[in-house]
Amino acid sequence: MGCFECCIKCLGGVPYASLVATILCFSGVALFCGCGHVALTDTVTILETHFSKVPSDHAMLTDVIQLMQYIIYGIASFFFLYGIILLAEGFYTTSAVKELHSEFKTTICGRCISGMFVFLTYVLGVAWLGVFGFSAVPVFLFYNMWSTCATMRSPIANLTNIDSICVDIRQYGVIPWTATPGKACGSTLGDICNTSEFYLSYHLYIVACAGAGATVIALLIYMMATTYNFAVLKFKSREDCCTKF
Repeated sequence: MGCFECCIKCLGGVPYASLVATILCFSGVALFCGCGHVALTDTVTILETHFSKVPSDHAMLTDVIQLMQYIIYGIASFFFLYGIILLAEGFYTTSAVKELHSEFKTTICGRCISGMFVFLTYVLGVAWLGVFGFSAVPVFLFYNMWSTCATMRSPIANLTNIDSICVDIRQYGVIPWTATPGKACGSTLGDICNTSEFYLSYHLYIVACAGAGATVIALLIYMMATTYNFAVLKFKSREDCCTKF
C-alpha cells in the first residue's frame, strides 16, 4: 500500500460528524458562557444604578446572578471534557477504524458505555433546549427597552410628552414591586439606552442566545453520531456471535 492510499484510508477513519459537532459545541458553549457571564455583571450594574437603588430590594436577584455565573464555570468545564470524550468515542467506533484494526472486538462494557453516551447526549440535548429558551428571555426584555427608546427618538412618532413613556422592570418579576424607582421614563429611559452597559449587555445576550442555539445543533449532531456508533457496535457484536459457530 502506497503512502497516498494509506493517507486516504487514515482520513476515512476520521469521524467528521463528531468533529464538526465538537467544534460547534466548543464554540457555542464558549459564546454562551463568556458573553452570558459579562452580560449578567452589566445587568446588575444597570439595575443597581437605575431601577433598584435599595440593596435589599435586589439582594436575592444578585445572589441568583452570582449562582448562575458559578454554574457557567461548571458548564464550560463539563462540556470541554464531554466534547473530547465524545470525539474520542467517535474515533474508536468509526467503521473505517475497525478496518484498520482487524482484531477489533466489541465487549458488553463497550456497548454499555456507548449506550450511556446515547442516553446522556439525548438528556443534555433536551436540557439545552431549555437553556436556549431561557437565554431568549433577557434578549426579549432588553429588546423591549431598546424598541421603546427607538420610538422616542424617532421623528415619525411625533410625541408631545415623552415623559409618559416608561419601562417598568417590576412587571417582569425581575425585582419586587416595592423596589424604587422600579421604572424609567422619558429622558431617563433614553439615558439608560445610551449607556455602554445597556448597549453591551443587549448584544452580549444576543450572542449568548446564539451560542446556546449552536450548542443545541451540536448536540443534535452528537445524537445522530452516538446513535450510529451504538448501532455499529450492536451490529459488530452480532457479527462476532455469528462467527463463533
